[in-house]
Amino acid sequence: MSGMTVGFLGLGVMGTPMATNLAKGGTDLVVWSRTDRGDTPPGAFRAASPAEVFERADIVFLMLATEAAIDEVLDGVDTSSALVVHMGTTSPEFSARLGARVKGGYVEAPVSGSRGPAEAGELVAMVAGDPAAKQRLGGLLGLMCRQVVDCGPVPGALLMKLAVNTFLISMVTGLAEAFHFADAYGLDRGLLRQVLDAGPMASAVSRGKAGKLVEADFAVQASIRDVLKNNELIVAAARHRDVASPLLDVCRDLYAATAALGHSEADMAAVIHALHAARRPTS
Repeated sequence: MSGMTVGFLGLGVMGTPMATNLAKGGTDLVVWSRTDRGDTPPGAFRAASPAEVFERADIVFLMLATEAAIDEVLDGVDTSSALVVHMGTTSPEFSARLGARVKGGYVEAPVSGSRGPAEAGELVAMVAGDPAAKQRLGGLLGLMCRQVVDCGPVPGALLMKLAVNTFLISMVTGLAEAFHFADAYGLDRGLLRQVLDAGPMASAVSRGKAGKLVEADFAVQASIRDVLKNNELIVAAARHRDVASPLLDVCRDLYAATAALGHSEADMAAVIHALHAARRPTS
């Protein structure tokens, strides 16, 4: 897409490798983030403000953590000349309002995957918006993602992301509970991992999180804080349609308890700490 400048706002755990892959793909890239941790992708230009990004770019990707952060970043910014691509996870209602707010076109493209897949360009993007707006993206998402799934109009992609995360959160929490159970009976964590990895339930996620639980390595891929936010969005969306969400109701409480124990910035596998803390004493 020669002659096009792309903007990227938000260089966090996910945003930094995503923007880096855009730059590696030869994109003329201008970036901005609240803090400068030396994370500007090689070859990218670091703008002094979000407004400068919009002044320079034809397409602007948003990878910002919260709805409040998006509102703050876009406050007073002229969005009339750029297509805005919202890649974070917010409520579907917020995304619909954001689409009505921006003037240069809007696409939502939340992604499934954590830091590892982001670094490898192996994310899965769910895309929603006007067909003409989605066409303007060309091959940009392919530089960050191994697959792009069209989810129709806004907010179809955000709703799909919440459905995907319902399974993800349930699965990882169940895995942590399996290790918690094994610990209570003195079973070898390594052997449990070996059995799980060899069985029909194994996946890239289960293998990665089982490894973290065996090694007690909670370096962040997807943080407790972010998973709790996603969990709360799922529960709120379920309530909006009077949908039962018993598993996610319990998971929400467990991730909130894990955060309260001081593990907000740890990987979601650290939810095992809340399980250990809640263990009933033996008589």
